[in-house]
Amino acid sequence: MSIHWFPGHMATARKDIRKAMPEVDLVIEVLDARIPFSSENPLVRELRGEKPFIQILNKSDLADPAVTSEWLACIGSAPGVRALAHSQQQPHLLRSLISLGRSMVSPSRVASRPLLAMILGIPNVGKSTLINGLAGRTIAKTGNKPAVTQAQQRIKVGPDLVLLDTPGFLWPKLSPAACGYRLGVTGAISDRAVDYTDLAGFAARFLVDRYPAALARHYNFQPLPVGEEALLDAIGRRRGYLVKGGHVDMQKASERLIVDLRTGCFGPVSMETPADCYERRAEE
Repeated sequence: MSIHWFPGHMATARKDIRKAMPEVDLVIEVLDARIPFSSENPLVRELRGEKPFIQILNKSDLADPAVTSEWLACIGSAPGVRALAHSQQQPHLLRSLISLGRSMVSPSRVASRPLLAMILGIPNVGKSTLINGLAGRTIAKTGNKPAVTQAQQRIKVGPDLVLLDTPGFLWPKLSPAACGYRLGVTGAISDRAVDYTDLAGFAARFLVDRYPAALARHYNFQPLPVGEEALLDAIGRRRGYLVKGGHVDMQKASERLIVDLRTGCFGPVSMETPADCYERRAEE
């Protein structure tokens, strides 16, 4: 199944971003640290042009730290691009962000005014939560669902930094197909646009391949069931999701697996590595 979700406000957001870009000093893109490749919007590179660029790998507490280190090295090797990892357990991002941002921008451009940074990101990567953390107060609306922010707003987070917050937006064609699945699994796509049982099959195959010990530990499976259908059936039985005739409600079992993955029940999990993604990109 191919996953696509591009509601009308996202096309409007792209037009507004293009219009505002000339006055911006720095572009910041917030990525999901579990899926830096899949959560990177390819339209951002086109929209920012040659603007200095920082990518923040947010929710890094949910990602495999060894894989995050690989991503930071990979992203930081590109000219004009820098990368930072962040989680809510790291409250000192503001100082690092201002220092790094100013080092990337021409001093004459911001000599007598705060740095104006446009902050971008796909839905539900934690952009609004990050902004509130930087500001030290609740300014941007937050919610554990995509498309909470739907209009641009300027936010002064200190004497040296003003953020231009933008709505989360995707791109019209999510390719390769695995990107769409990863975005669905992590909650970047509206649940109304996905099939939970399909997502759960993808997630089950991934977890069995990359994190079998964490999967077995969380559900207390010894040994792990073989095959995604058998795994979901076992999860349903372990959680008591039974219907008439003693059969498992596969919808509920699928939802349980996805929610457990999204909320970190398996420990730090990264759903893609640089080798996975750039080898795949080269093949396309």
